[in-house]
Amino acid sequence: MSKVRHLLGISGGKDSAALAIYMKEKYPHLDIEYYTCDTGKELDETYELIRNLENYLGKEIIKLQGAEGSNEDPFDHFLKMYGGFLPSSNARWCTKKLKLDPFEKFVGDDPVISYVGIRGDEEREGYISKKSNIQSIFPFRKNIWSEDVIRKFLANSNIENVLEFIEKTEIEPDGRFIDLLGQEISLAFTQQQKLNLLLDTDVKTFNALVFSFLKETSYPLSKEKDFPLVDNDDILIRDDIFKLLEESGVGVPAYYKEKEFSINEKKGTYARSRSGCFFCFFQQKIEWVWLYEQHPERFEKAMEYEKDGYTWMQGETLQDLIRPERIKQIKEEYLKRRERIAKNKKSPYLIDILDDAEGEGCASCFI
Repeated sequence: MSKVRHLLGISGGKDSAALAIYMKEKYPHLDIEYYTCDTGKELDETYELIRNLENYLGKEIIKLQGAEGSNEDPFDHFLKMYGGFLPSSNARWCTKKLKLDPFEKFVGDDPVISYVGIRGDEEREGYISKKSNIQSIFPFRKNIWSEDVIRKFLANSNIENVLEFIEKTEIEPDGRFIDLLGQEISLAFTQQQKLNLLLDTDVKTFNALVFSFLKETSYPLSKEKDFPLVDNDDILIRDDIFKLLEESGVGVPAYYKEKEFSINEKKGTYARSRSGCFFCFFQQKIEWVWLYEQHPERFEKAMEYEKDGYTWMQGETLQDLIRPERIKQIKEEYLKRRERIAKNKKSPYLIDILDDAEGEGCASCFI
């Protein structure tokens, strides 16, 4: 029987870096393998963060790359293979070739627990592998389990099995917990409502039951005698992430830090909302302007990729975007939107203003 491997991917962003710090601090006995999928097109700040993390963790972050053996950067290798066709939200070949394929090759057929840095204040699931030997766990959330596990555990067809199972274990839920477990999911009582009520009633009992349920399945955790995160009831949100990064000495990635600009005698600040390739097609227009003004050599390289009718954005080329009147328009619109959103925001971080964009993109880009 293969040993279960515990893996944590470092995307170069704040959440995965904070998760690595959190896991080392809270579960130092877990033998976690840290890795990063290097596209060859990251900002320098990403590589600096990875070096800082390696120093903090005291171990190497394994570098995975697609197109092994090529004399070109992975992205350039596959771009040539695709005939210059740039990736887009509708054709994310970059995700498959630069992230998923290297990761799944690294995993092979070994049973794997993959720790994912989705925060407790986010409404997204994150990357779930289609390979049965890879199981995702979300330590920052109240619900640490993936959607597929929850669906099977809470299925109406599984209620009787779970209730019978409780009688055979040392787990002793209270009456309300038992009543909730026995209530069937329906249009009037959704799976999410049932899950939330169970977690609010007793998260540790819920985790213990799910772990025991998994022992009877083929999930990787079925091979583990125990799992320390069963007793985890932490919920980490964005402010906690920044605190972990700053207090550990690893530091917040530099591209999240605000840079000042002025337009029409108004002052504003901008930054980047995501890690990943410097030309990521999911970034906002203001982030393209940030790249142009803060990393002009990178912006120029991104422009060089736009040819033969292929562009990073639908309906606008980067050459059009950097016209002075267009930059002025983008900054004005951004300031208006920031003022509108900021009325309902209390966080001091500009990243909160960009959080609409932060939630977009390929979940696989952050494994």
